[in-house]
Amino acid sequence: MKYKKIKTMICCCVVGMMALTGCTDAQETIKMSNSGNAAEEMKAEADIFAMDTFMTITAYGPQAQEAVDAAQSEISRLDGLFSAGNAEGEVGKINQNGGGVCSEDTAYLMERSLELHRNTNGAFNVMIYPILEEWGFISKDYTVPSQETLEALLPLTDISKVTYDSKTKEVKFLQDGMKIDFGGIAKGYTSTKVMNIFDDYNIQSAMVNLGGNVQVKGTKTDGMDWRVGIQDPKNLGEMLGILAVQNKAVITSGGYERYFEQDGEVYHHILDPATGRTAKNGLISVTIVSEDGALADGLSTSLFVMGKEKAEQFWKAHSDQFEAILVTDDGEIYITEGIAEQFTPEKKEAHIIKKT
Repeated sequence: MKYKKIKTMICCCVVGMMALTGCTDAQETIKMSNSGNAAEEMKAEADIFAMDTFMTITAYGPQAQEAVDAAQSEISRLDGLFSAGNAEGEVGKINQNGGGVCSEDTAYLMERSLELHRNTNGAFNVMIYPILEEWGFISKDYTVPSQETLEALLPLTDISKVTYDSKTKEVKFLQDGMKIDFGGIAKGYTSTKVMNIFDDYNIQSAMVNLGGNVQVKGTKTDGMDWRVGIQDPKNLGEMLGILAVQNKAVITSGGYERYFEQDGEVYHHILDPATGRTAKNGLISVTIVSEDGALADGLSTSLFVMGKEKAEQFWKAHSDQFEAILVTDDGEIYITEGIAEQFTPEKKEAHIIKKT
């Protein structure tokens, strides 16, 4: 059997302001600009590797360097907490012990994850980790599980077998072998935490790109909106269009991010929790735009699993919380009306999804 292994792709980037560059896992740099206007001269930037992805942090202001330093420390701390595969981390220990008492950050993600699971009718499920392991998306030793194997593993994803006490912050798994993974929400939560740090340092203009999960603060230093490029899932390296935003997270999930091929069939890492198999419901890319990074992160996966019709219905019921860009298998683009005027297409016009 022949496999094709693909590394994680960048889903969106800030246009005209930064570029992600290759660097070693441990590399960190701080850069101070010596040219441009006064705001540009108070710029601090760091390129780091954490949460299994390359990240860029950029801030402008008199305390920009202090803010970026603090942001790096916070990202490293959260990475240590949330890594499901880190035996010394909090989530790793919870997985080994079948439960435990959560710290404030882990408790927050636990509560948000349970809420998202309820609200999305199970499309978002942080207990999918054992099946991701079986597919090889954790080890990168890819394989296609048999139906019998999946049926044996699916009970381990049953959230009704997870108990959580919001007062004591204690989580318990009621079946051996259950494991939790916050990979579908942690980077979005982290980017919002970084924005809170920027508030502490009175930063008015900033951007974080956590492996394609973009969140921006305020405007660019020239007072214009940040311009976020949305990747074309059918032509990697090209863009569907540019989205103009302020104070928003822009997070994309797509089947092209991590996948392998076996016997002519493509299998990607976004699994349908109902079947344990690659989600194939007519969408190849979902971008969520929201002030809430954790919500945007969780919903980008959830709406992908739902498929176009259910995703549209979900947005109509929760349009006060987020906007969305959906790309279908045939390359058609659908955008919710709240951001339609902020989107400039590169190739083809988008269909507008209206509330009524």
